[in-house]
Formats: sequence, C-alpha cells, structure tokens
Amino acid sequence: MQARNLFSADLSSTNLLSTKQLCLSVGAKTLLRDLDWQVQAGQCWCVIGRNGAGKSTLLRSLARLREIESGMIQLHGKDIREWSLEELAKERAYLSQSRVDAFAYRVIETVLSARHPYHDTHYWETAQDHEIALQALRLLDVEELAQRDVRSLSGGERQRVAIAALLAQDAGLLLLDEPANALDLSHQVSVMQILARECKNENKAVVMVSHDLNLSYGVATHALLMMPDGSYLCGDKAQVMTIENLSLCLAHPIERFVHGDQVLFLPSVPV
Repeated sequence: MQARNLFSADLSSTNLLSTKQLCLSVGAKTLLRDLDWQVQAGQCWCVIGRNGAGKSTLLRSLARLREIESGMIQLHGKDIREWSLEELAKERAYLSQSRVDAFAYRVIETVLSARHPYHDTHYWETAQDHEIALQALRLLDVEELAQRDVRSLSGGERQRVAIAALLAQDAGLLLLDEPANALDLSHQVSVMQILARECKNENKAVVMVSHDLNLSYGVATHALLMMPDGSYLCGDKAQVMTIENLSLCLAHPIERFVHGDQVLFLPSVPV
C-alpha cells in the first residue's frame, strides 16, 4: 500500500512536531517507511495499528528515547537531536506503556519529579510546584493518595498518577502510549476527556497510542494508521478512520455504526 498524507493544506508554519522521510525498523522488519507527518498545537492524534506494528517504537522515537534509522524528526522546526535534554523536557512529555517502581517514593514525590526541568535556579520544589502537582492529582482523581507509597497502588491508580505527572510537566507535546491501560470504564472516559481539553483549552498537542477505536474516535481530531507493510495513512479522523482503512490496518473486518451522535466501530464476528 502506498503511504498517504491526507492533509488538505500545507500548515508547516504552525507545526509543533513534524517528521520528514522517517523510517523505523526492528532487525530486518520495516515498521514505518518514509513518514511525512505534521502535528499542530491543538490537535489530538490517535495512532492505530496491530501488535508489533511499531506504535511504541514511533512514540519512543518522537520522544528522542531511541535513535532513528533514517529521516528527521523536528520540534518547532528544529531537529530534535539538536535540543538539549533540559529544554526538550520542557517541550515534550512521554507516558510509557508500563513502568517499574523500584523505590518507595510517595505519590506526591513522583508527580513533583516531573517539575525538575523548571529548577534552573533552585534545587528544592517551590510552593508553585507543589500546587501544580496537587492540581494534577486532583484532576486525575487521586489527590487522596498523595502520601501513599506508589508501590502500594493498584494498576489503575498508578496509571492515573503517571498521567498526573505527565500533566504536571506542563509540556506542549504530550506523547502517551496506551493512556487508558488498566483504567476502569469511568476513568478511561475521564482521562480521554482531559486529554481532549488539554488540546482545546491549553492549545497542546496529543499523540496517543490506543487499541480502543471508539474512545480514540470520540476524542481525537486526527489519526495515524500504521499499516502491516510499513506504509501509513494520516489525516483528519473522519477521512482516515473508514471501515476499509481500519480493516486493512488491523487485518480484520471492521463494521461502523452510528448511535445518536456517536460513531462506533466493532469487529465483524463470523457466526
């Protein structure tokens, strides 16, 4: 399949993040070939693909946590490799798919650690840092856990604390690998709504990996589909997330339904 960018206009002057001829691979397998892609402030992107398609590899590359094979990633028009780590930490925040807590940090300390990029002239956290951390915990409905050992939390509680830390970092680009992982239904919805508001109200950009087509479609403005052959489709979600494209991307027939104002996608199950 030929890679396609379905943007209708050149908005390069407002790009927060862009890639040029980006290629990703693992061993002899090509994950992504010649990705030309632009992300603007205010946009919420969902990244969709099968297991092993390279979604997490792409996010780690965008966060500059791995070397790329070829091509370029730019942040505000500047090669991401030219940013200092301190300045990069103020521009992009990254949520990994999983984490291991080796030490007995309290929840509030875990979130406060996201404020370190702003400690240029002081060592200890300020009152403002504490207020930002508490606001993030409050937003994620985990403020009452502030003094708990992070190792004592459930998987869903730990995930919400991780997202609170991501928000406390106050970066303009949020990269999230399966943010709804381990969350119950109500918190899945609330987290997705929070991310959508960060784009709409704070003019931030979100790029998130998600296996839930319905949650993604409900909050995303745009979609990037990573195809099994290393090609891709990207653009407005309504143009990209068609049943034909999704069926090809996920290697399984997908059906589309409309219920009130909601668009729903379901896998076709043979009987």
